[in-house]
Amino acid sequence: MCGLEGTQLRYVTRSFGKGERLLVIENIPYLFCPRCGERYFTAATMREIERLKMTKTARIRRKPIPIVSFGAA
Repeated sequence: MCGLEGTQLRYVTRSFGKGERLLVIENIPYLFCPRCGERYFTAATMREIERLKMTKTARIRRKPIPIVSFGAA
């Protein structure tokens, strides 16, 4: 957004949905500007995220995930 050159390619893990519909996508590429701190996904990355959310294929690995509710006693 700052318009300066020098963005870096980084990777992130994001979760979508909740409960039985929870989907975690690992290694999502995003661009990061070390000058202004802006982070963003390209349009192609956003399309692939939407495709992965809609078409659950054999690429899915099932893993137990510990979950904690904020403020739970």
